[in-house]
Amino acid sequence: MPKASIIVVDDEPGVRDMLADALRMQGYATATAADGHAALREIYEGNFDLIISDVNMPKVNGFELLERLRATGDETPVILLTARGDRADVAVGFRAGADDYVTKPFGLEELMLRVEARLKHLLKSSSQVLEIGPVRLDEDAHTVTVNGAAIELSPTEFRLLQELMQRKGRVATKGALLDSVWGINWDTNVTVLDTYISYLRKKVHTDTWQGIKTVRGIGFQIDAGE
Repeated sequence: MPKASIIVVDDEPGVRDMLADALRMQGYATATAADGHAALREIYEGNFDLIISDVNMPKVNGFELLERLRATGDETPVILLTARGDRADVAVGFRAGADDYVTKPFGLEELMLRVEARLKHLLKSSSQVLEIGPVRLDEDAHTVTVNGAAIELSPTEFRLLQELMQRKGRVATKGALLDSVWGINWDTNVTVLDTYISYLRKKVHTDTWQGIKTVRGIGFQIDAGE
């Protein structure tokens, strides 16, 4: 039985077929689409665990595909592929709701590591409920409440909060969080981690509890103190 279902979206047949074959060899059920418009039809009709999409495509590009998915509440993890090296494009992708971003040319081993990182939650055989301060995170139900009220988190926000809560007050270095949540040893100057920490604080902090702390020069921790 396939361990997960993935759709590869790319207008270059050689790249599309190469990625699909590589994923199938790793045991993933894999579908393909030549542009964002075709991908939307496949995604709406199917049930995918991960989307790998090129950015530069005709009809509906990768950014537009991502924005349309997120606008409908679809939180399927998305890895964007692009030949662009501009940091501004990376920022656009993450703001649109991307979970990861790979710049062409890339190695298959690197991409497979990122795929595994995005899908690692499917491999967990046990789950637990984590509680710190007013925050309660149910790993099995994939829900988070603050003072009993449910809040909505993106998959990346959920994983980041989960990593912090699992450490139960211990400091998590930036490198450790980037590796655990994004699945790659990013340059720790990349602002994506700080951006997502900011998102989390806005959603889980209350007037009496600001538990996500910055440990200057090291990383972050979450505690139950007011």
